[in-house]
Amino acid sequence: MAAQEAPAEELSKLSVEETKPVPAAANGNDSDAESGDEEAEEGASPAAGAAKKKKKRKPRKKKKAPTSQSEPPRVLVSQLFPNKQYPKGEEVEYVNDNLNRVTNEEKRHLDNLNQEFLTDYRHAAEVHRQVRQWAQKSIKPGQTLTEIAENIEDSVRALTGHTGLEEGDALIAGMGFPTGLSINHCAAHYTPNAGNKMVLQEDDVMKVDFGVHVNGRIVDSAFTVAFNPRYDPLLEAVKAATNAGIKEAGIDVRVGDIGAVIQEVMESYEVEINGQMLPVKSIRNLNGHTINHYSIHGTKSVPIVKSSDQTKMEEGDVFAIETFGSTGNGYVHEEGEVSHYAKRGDAAKVDLRLSSAKSLLSVITKNFGTLPFCRRYIDRLGQDKYLLGLNNLVSQGIVEAYPPLVDKKGSYTAQYEHTILLRPTVKEVISRGDDF
Repeated sequence: MAAQEAPAEELSKLSVEETKPVPAAANGNDSDAESGDEEAEEGASPAAGAAKKKKKRKPRKKKKAPTSQSEPPRVLVSQLFPNKQYPKGEEVEYVNDNLNRVTNEEKRHLDNLNQEFLTDYRHAAEVHRQVRQWAQKSIKPGQTLTEIAENIEDSVRALTGHTGLEEGDALIAGMGFPTGLSINHCAAHYTPNAGNKMVLQEDDVMKVDFGVHVNGRIVDSAFTVAFNPRYDPLLEAVKAATNAGIKEAGIDVRVGDIGAVIQEVMESYEVEINGQMLPVKSIRNLNGHTINHYSIHGTKSVPIVKSSDQTKMEEGDVFAIETFGSTGNGYVHEEGEVSHYAKRGDAAKVDLRLSSAKSLLSVITKNFGTLPFCRRYIDRLGQDKYLLGLNNLVSQGIVEAYPPLVDKKGSYTAQYEHTILLRPTVKEVISRGDDF
């Protein structure tokens, strides 16, 4: 009889195991756990199970692609333009002898061959526009210069999708020129180094100059911020002079002639400060310049005063047309702590003896190449105690230092800048926006 009872005991075990509740899934999927509970209930009470309807899993809602930029800017520009059809800049037809370029089939064909070049440039320009338009609204007296610079740079990195923290990432896209925040008599090349506590004041005139690049195609553009309306004529003079220079620029135009036009417009303005009428002067030793691949300063310059320079602009050139106006001497000199640097593309190979210089050069080459950088960019890569090595690289001619450029104390300076492409068929002011 014992042999006959064994199957009954086994059936009893099976019955107990089958009515154990099904455990919840390890991945936290609540719907699977609910399904298991329902099956257990149905096994225990068929009548109750019949009365109770099984819950349907709700389909997950797909996140909609963003259609507008956030504040502060953090949405990838490539998400806003998924087909890579980035907005064109302002297209200006050539005039006089170059008028036929607009319809010339050969030139149109050459233009079509440059689509990748144009896509990268328009991508960078759209990032610049969106960031600077937000910056113009957000910059207020009482902010530190460090806060302003980092807000702009964080936005550029977010919109390009490249933080620049991994080796080589900043070479794909991101900052093409460090955020210059030059105040009052300082015209250019000032950005805060670590520990800088300078605060923007109500009566300051601040130049905001930064670059954005995508695959080494750099868009360089600048504007001036002033909160006191007495400086409006100064800003208007420089903006008008920049636009006059852009209008004059074109294929086969001599840069010296452009300088004459810029100076004439600039110096037709004056500004009243503390009851004194002051002429606005073109800063004669500052210039516009060509922009090369991964290099902010090319070999051609565009003076902003009358000049005998007969250098001609050529098809395919990329120019930064920038002008500076001053209530001071109209002449700048180097003064103050350096923040801006760039590795020279034409530097001779030097046998570096200083180990800190060797290691820093490797960091610069792998992260910036020949793109301009500032000391804060080295800091955020985790480098420290590098100043001796950096100065050694400068003294050896491997890295170029760009000290702040200042006019006389007590004077005020302003700057406006755009990047233009001299395409085969048309001139494109690539960085043009609704703001300026």
